Parts: sequence; structure tokens; C-alpha cells
Amino acid sequence: MKNTFGSSVAVTLFGESHGRMIGAVLDGMAPGIPVDEEFIRHRMQLRQGPAALSTKRREPDEVMIVSGVRDGITTGTPITLLIENTDTRSKDYGRMATVARPGHADYTAYLKYHGHADERGGGHFSGRITAGLVAAGAIAMTALARRGIRIGTHVAACAGITDRAFALDPTDDLNTLSTRDFSVLDEAAGERMKAAIETARGEGDSVGGILETAVVGLPGGVGEPWFDTVESQLSHILFSIPAVKGVEFGDGFALSAMRGSEANDPFTVTDGKIVTATNRSGGILGGITSGMPLRIRTAIKPTPSIYREQATVDFATGEPTALTITGRHDPAIVHRAGVVVDSAVAIALCDLLALRFGTDYLGA
Repeated sequence: MKNTFGSSVAVTLFGESHGRMIGAVLDGMAPGIPVDEEFIRHRMQLRQGPAALSTKRREPDEVMIVSGVRDGITTGTPITLLIENTDTRSKDYGRMATVARPGHADYTAYLKYHGHADERGGGHFSGRITAGLVAAGAIAMTALARRGIRIGTHVAACAGITDRAFALDPTDDLNTLSTRDFSVLDEAAGERMKAAIETARGEGDSVGGILETAVVGLPGGVGEPWFDTVESQLSHILFSIPAVKGVEFGDGFALSAMRGSEANDPFTVTDGKIVTATNRSGGILGGITSGMPLRIRTAIKPTPSIYREQATVDFATGEPTALTITGRHDPAIVHRAGVVVDSAVAIALCDLLALRFGTDYLGA
């Protein structure tokens, strides 16, 4: 029952979708870091996504900070973050307690927890649990920003519609994304994505997409070769996010179709700093940061809850059955997942930086 990520800076997630509360414990953050509750509130609102494109389950998601912060400053002790569940409809799941919803973790949860898991709304496997991750991630992002490290994510693709990619220096792009609630760089592409999401909703179906994340300001020399590479640590936390089915760095799988002369990033000097002329490696060489911007792409599968009849099995009886779900569900979650990816990346980077430079690196 492992629900904790990190070595020096660690996050633990707890709660169930329809339980009284969910939340997170962020441990190992240095003392002296300002905690901006308005920024936390803003990030929580971004996680909810535009109401017209998201689930009708809408909750205030006010974050209660009950330890580890005094007078708006971290104390260095564990930070406990609580979020109340206020808009649950458990009756929507009563008749499905032993019916395996295709694409969900109902059956695997049954196998692992021997029928004792809370199945309502997906229980501990629900995307609802990411609210705690976003709250903790907001604190981590504030800590990183004090060191000049910024993170941003846009919807690179949704329903086969693509946004433009980040620039080689994505700083201006990150500024643009900070002003948008539907995170795209090309607003016309964003409008086409929204229309595709609405079409899927109208057909009782769902769509997925790809997120592209950039990190600027990260120093070189962070990470380890082999088993604690930057890629392995970021992949670890990113694959923990519900619906993530693929992660790649830089040009990722596309590199396999290139020759070395095209795939390699030539080194050069700009303003007295060693940089690369391209960034196909995504800012990581040998598992260690090069000082170039990190580039990460994350594949988000279509929302598994769809309003169409699907073939399944009642795992209590072993009998095949048909299932048509009810309740409130998203026709797409890719546009809501960007803030979750930002948060996961921020926490992992805080851990990597603390391991490299010491626990006070992010502090006062």
C-alpha cells in the first residue's frame, strides 16, 4: 500500500472520491518558503477545468492547511493539506459495486483489496485524488519559482487536433499559458479542440490527448545515471496520475526514426553559456539535466466513463453482463490534467534538487 513519492521531498496522497475528505502530506520542504493561498486556490480552479467541458461535479475545493505552515511561511515540518468532498452522489454507483467498468480499476482493486476497496466514484483510484497533488504542487511550484524555475503545460493534441509546439526557449510561451484557462498556445486550435470535446459528449463518448510540458531555469547537473535518472524519477510520478499511458522526453519515440546526425543536439555558446542549438534530447543527457529547458510529453487516454452500453462481467458472480453508466463524467480530461502534470513535475524536481544541493536549497 504505497501512496508516497519522493526521498528528500515526499508527497503522500490519501482519501477516496466519496469519502469525507481527501488530501496530501508534503514532507521535507525547507523552512522559510512563502505559501501563497491565492495561488493554491487558482491552481485548484484550473484543475476543475471550464464547466462547459468538464464533469458536473463542482466543488469549492478549499484547501485547509492544518500543519507545517505558520504565518504564511513553511516551518520545515510536514505540511498537511485537507480538501472536503461536498458534492458526492454515491447512489450513482450502488448497483455497480461488483461490475467491472471497462477502462477503470474496479476489477484490479477487487483483486488487490479482496472486495474491501471503496468503489464509489472510483474510490482511491479516482482522478478526484489529484486535488491533493495539485495543492501540494502549488507549494512546490512557489518554491521553485523563487529559484527562477518555471513549469507550464499545454494541450499539444486532443481528438487528433494539434496545438503548435513550444519554442526552443519556451519562456514567452509559459507567460502566454499563465493567462489561459484552456491551456493552448494557438487559440484557434483550442476552439477546434473544444468543439471536438462537445461532439464526443453529445455522442455519449470521450476523447484523449497529449500534453507537452516545459521547464525553464533548471540548473544543469541534476539527476543520477542509471536508476535515479531525471527521466526515471519524472516518469515514476507522471505514470502515477490516472489516465496517463505514455511519457516521452524531448523528441522521444520520434528519435528512433532519425539518423544520429539529425537526432544529436549540436553544442554551441550563447552569451558565454554552453547550450545546444536544438533540444531533441529534452534537456537531459545521461539521465542528468543539461541546463536546456526540459521537454516532456504525456499521453492521456480517453475518459473511460462513457454513456454507451459496454460488455463487461460481474466479478462477484462471474457472469457476463452489459453496462451503461450513469452519474457525472468528463467527455475529456486532458485539458484538466495539465495542472496535475505541472504539480507532479514540480514535486519531483523539488526532490531531485534537494538531493543534489541539500534540503535548504529551496528555503530562505
